[in-house]
Amino acid sequence: MIKARVTVTLKNGVLDPQGKAIEGALGALGFDGVNQVRQGKVFDLVLDGSDKAQAEEQLKAMCEKLLTNTVIENYAISID
Repeated sequence: MIKARVTVTLKNGVLDPQGKAIEGALGALGFDGVNQVRQGKVFDLVLDGSDKAQAEEQLKAMCEKLLTNTVIENYAISID
């Protein structure tokens, strides 16, 4: 079995209203000095098999087809 993590973030220059809301809320809670928050998402997956190269190819396909919107998001794959 292969454990993997896909981290998805918005591309630079893409407006992040949820990050902006979190930034404002942190300030309202007294956490001063927070200048920018970018919100993202994380997917933890467990795949059958032991071939890490094949797993990475599958994960890339998953990201391109479902897990990300590649027009506005970047992704990074980490395999254990």
